[in-house]
Amino acid sequence: MSGALAPQARLPSTRQLALSLGLARSTIVSAYDRLKAEGFVTSTAGGASRVASIAAAMGAPGVIVAPRKASPLPVPLLPLTPGVPDLASFPSAIWGRLLATRARRLSAADLGYGAPLGLPALAEAILSHIAVSRGVLAEPDQVILFPSTRAAIGLLARLVLHDAGPGQRTAWMEEPGYLSARQILLDAGAALVPVPVDDAGMDVDQASGTPRLIYVTPSHQYPTGMTMTLARRLALLSVAQKTGALILEDDYDSEFQFDGRPIAALQGIDQAGHVAYLGTLSKVLAPGMRLAYAVVPRRLLGAVQQAVRMRGLSVPIHIQAAFLDFLREGHFRAHIRRMTPIYAGRMAAFRAAVQTACGAAVATGPGSGGLQLAVWFKDQSRDDRALTQALRAQGYGPQPLSSMHLAASRAGLLCGIAGLAEDQAEAAARVIAAAITAIYELRI
Repeated sequence: MSGALAPQARLPSTRQLALSLGLARSTIVSAYDRLKAEGFVTSTAGGASRVASIAAAMGAPGVIVAPRKASPLPVPLLPLTPGVPDLASFPSAIWGRLLATRARRLSAADLGYGAPLGLPALAEAILSHIAVSRGVLAEPDQVILFPSTRAAIGLLARLVLHDAGPGQRTAWMEEPGYLSARQILLDAGAALVPVPVDDAGMDVDQASGTPRLIYVTPSHQYPTGMTMTLARRLALLSVAQKTGALILEDDYDSEFQFDGRPIAALQGIDQAGHVAYLGTLSKVLAPGMRLAYAVVPRRLLGAVQQAVRMRGLSVPIHIQAAFLDFLREGHFRAHIRRMTPIYAGRMAAFRAAVQTACGAAVATGPGSGGLQLAVWFKDQSRDDRALTQALRAQGYGPQPLSSMHLAASRAGLLCGIAGLAEDQAEAAARVIAAAITAIYELRI
């Protein structure tokens, strides 16, 4: 009646069910006969018993059939949704071939419990890539695989904060900053202190308290798009050395830089082991791959390894093996090389369109890299939540920038550019301009 067994679903034989339940077969036969008599089950001579159709069940006296719940439909991905790559450009054929090959050829050793921290060969391949592209300095055993960056942030935050006493759980966080990281740190028991971000990145001179943890996106700040200067990086590392704080460097999409080589990671200039470097495939390839990694300081490595084992945070082995081949065969770098000019063109087109259509009302971020553009209101009294709701009704999915602040907020839109083709930029900008005019009665 609940639909858990669909109409015409085959039931086990009376002999099988009797063995499974540890009952006499005569008891099962009696139960099946009762179900047949009441119209719930049908059978033919020599054939299997099956669930009766809904129409037949409704014909039984006093029976009310509950409709089966429909499976929820996936939420459509709206244009301008930030933080998502162009999924239509995902190299599906290559990935599918590698995945199928690895799924068929996994060894007995791979299928066991031997590599809860990740395949050693994959750790070496990832380190080889980020050592060249991001300047990360580490040994392969420091690379731990996770199903997501969020999982890595949560585990590291809990390890650092769990034994801290009252008043010692201070965590510095960029202002504005990544909403998910904020919630994860709060869930881990952190007392968050917002640290302002300007054109040079996080300004530790304006921070308060003694941090035990510092969350930062120095190469491409989320959401402003700014890059932290060397002077600010050195100041941040100096604070970590003085306080013993762990820096969580979230390098979420810095593979895509449009005005030159990506700036080296903060981890690469850390001389004292205070930086945990976090990387992910969600922004480069696809969120559904569920593969991220952390390069962990040696002083925390044992605790992190034990926590990963205890919490079962392993990535499926066939995903790891397929991505190892994806890296070794050069497909990862090829995808980055192919998508960088595409994203650069989309960023430039959308930024120019917004400046033309809305320039009197907004100011844009630099647009020098990444997959999203910050569009700030010049008049900070405006309600960006009302605007995002209006745009969602028009089929666009930017996020309000005010929601990414802990202290005094700045209003604006964070717009994802990855899935917006260059020839769609002007239409999107006109929709934004029309919404601003309608909501705020502005002439722009």
